[in-house]
Amino acid sequence: MRKPDSAYPGGRPTLSDIAAAVGVSKITVSRALRDSDLVKPEVKQQIRDTAAAMGYRPNLAARDLRLRQRKRISVVIDMEASADRPMYDPYPLALLGGIVQECATAGLSVVLTTSDGSISPETQDASGIILLGQGAHHHAVHELAALGLPLAVWGADDGVERKMGVAVVGSDNRLGGQLAARHMLARGRRKLVFLGDTSHAELSDRMAGFGEALAGTDATLVAELPCDFTSEGGRAAMQALIADSVAFDGLFAGSDLMAIGAMRAMREVGLLPGRDVTVVGYDDSPAAASHSPGLTSVHQDWTAGGQLLAATLLSALDPVRYPAPISRILATELTIRDS
Repeated sequence: MRKPDSAYPGGRPTLSDIAAAVGVSKITVSRALRDSDLVKPEVKQQIRDTAAAMGYRPNLAARDLRLRQRKRISVVIDMEASADRPMYDPYPLALLGGIVQECATAGLSVVLTTSDGSISPETQDASGIILLGQGAHHHAVHELAALGLPLAVWGADDGVERKMGVAVVGSDNRLGGQLAARHMLARGRRKLVFLGDTSHAELSDRMAGFGEALAGTDATLVAELPCDFTSEGGRAAMQALIADSVAFDGLFAGSDLMAIGAMRAMREVGLLPGRDVTVVGYDDSPAAASHSPGLTSVHQDWTAGGQLLAATLLSALDPVRYPAPISRILATELTIRDS
């Protein structure tokens, strides 16, 4: 038999009351009511049944008060800055611009932190979290998801985030890979190389799209070269390929920095990008436009990406006021230059 609301200390059942009745933590109850995959199905059902039996209703007034009081989104950057991959690159700077613009319009402030193996007090006390830097092994995603706060991640969903109930926002990486392959095929290139670490979900999708566009053609993927997201990483990987005497006439790099480093290694042995080897990068960064020769690159709209990240998180915080975006995937296009 359901207790009257007066039987509860606060006048109505709370998450803490449900947690005590089921014998789980308050965070587990919150996750279960948000249908998070972090909670086992049988436990989730028990929590929902208990909540229904107790007559639990979300306290919308309290939620709105919390949002008005806190009004803060934590943006966590999980990347290692280097001399040729500084923090003022379009990733993450342009993404941050889009995030701040969208949050400011909604009346929320943004606090910026970096991931150093610990979660800052500012992040723990935020209304929601945006993570820039999905990583190869999702360590930061797991750590932040454990807080039980709404979380949006820039990257590509390989299933890990979906199981945790985490929203992933990103560009159409498969289409980007397909565009790169079609460009090379149109220029008669048939011995192709992919440069990048496919343990990262975004690069895995780019490689998958590249391979899909090559299927059924007479082109061959002669090498896949793992490397880090730097020009030096791209240069070293290309030097190793050249040392192995692998013949190739097309290169698709998972980022512009990798491509620029690889082109440097080519020029060191007399190969001219654009003439001897068609090179395509990814990001369409300012470096791609200013490089000589100009680097053909898959374009991502970083500012729009930041706005979409913020809109996705705002929808999780208040779906009535902020409807969910129709899509969390941004279109990509190829910017053709001389390489």
